[in-house]
Amino acid sequence: MGKTADLTTVQKMTIDTLKKEGKTQKVIAKEVGCSQSSVSKHINREAKGRKRCGRKECTSKRDKRALERIVNQNRFKNVGEIHKEWTVAGVSASRSTTHRRMQDMGFSCHIPRVKPLLNKRQRQKRLAWAQDKKDWTAAEWSKVMFSDESKFCISFGNQGPRVWRKTGEAQNPRCLKSSVKFPQSVMVWGAMSSAAVGPLCFLRSRVNAAVYQEVLEHFMLPAADQLYGGDDFIFQHDLAPAHSAKSTSTWFKDHGIPLLDWPANSPDLNPIENLWGIVKQKMRDARPNNAEELKATIKATWALITPEECKRLVDSMPRRIAAAIQAKGAATKY
Repeated sequence: MGKTADLTTVQKMTIDTLKKEGKTQKVIAKEVGCSQSSVSKHINREAKGRKRCGRKECTSKRDKRALERIVNQNRFKNVGEIHKEWTVAGVSASRSTTHRRMQDMGFSCHIPRVKPLLNKRQRQKRLAWAQDKKDWTAAEWSKVMFSDESKFCISFGNQGPRVWRKTGEAQNPRCLKSSVKFPQSVMVWGAMSSAAVGPLCFLRSRVNAAVYQEVLEHFMLPAADQLYGGDDFIFQHDLAPAHSAKSTSTWFKDHGIPLLDWPANSPDLNPIENLWGIVKQKMRDARPNNAEELKATIKATWALITPEECKRLVDSMPRRIAAAIQAKGAATKY
């Protein structure tokens, strides 16, 4: 981005604000996300009172208001669809002009954040759970072994629909995508503590109570020995049918393992969900050709997870709980 003309209106306003605060051009360029020369040219242009040369904009303020209404009606449209609607509204502009005007308004394209849908009862239970755990320290959370299943697919290229949003609109309901689980190529069970990750288990069949108890016997117990040695720990899992089955509860009682009470439909409270996201992000450039290559890639990437990453995620639990309380039990990002 070497030209002042490439700067959006929002970027120019930000540069002006930071300049008034006495920030250096180098710092301003870093915060705005452009080159230092662009910052310098803009500041010099403003200081000399020079206006941008070139032909007059082909769109009026009224046209821009119409464009913003179109974008706000559905944030998940692509530029082509938005441009078509804008043209139908009587505006004569190219597709690239449509894109530039959207950027001038502060819109940029992102993969939408995901939030689980919660009913009133679930929100009340989440709020009660968060209030009960709000005084837990990082040391107490370090005694919890978090677990979860996740699905991986062979192709990582399709990230789903993208959304147009402005700065600060990440949590805007119009910019969020509800989380829905679909079967993928490989299902994986894993566990983590604030110290490290445990061994992975690749699930070959549908997870019922019997299958889940085999996972606990052959993978969770070794993970507990690896992560805690002989120290006490609390095990966390969600309320999936296989997890909450009576026979599974009996298994934990027989093994003397305490369970962390957990609110329903709350992946945003579980740090291992973010760990799965880290693994998938690191695998983004991987192109496995079959399920076996995919498993090998997952294993290799999982092995690269550092203790520092695990500690940072588990140490985020007080912040997650505070966010849930602030949201009165509603779901937060994850």
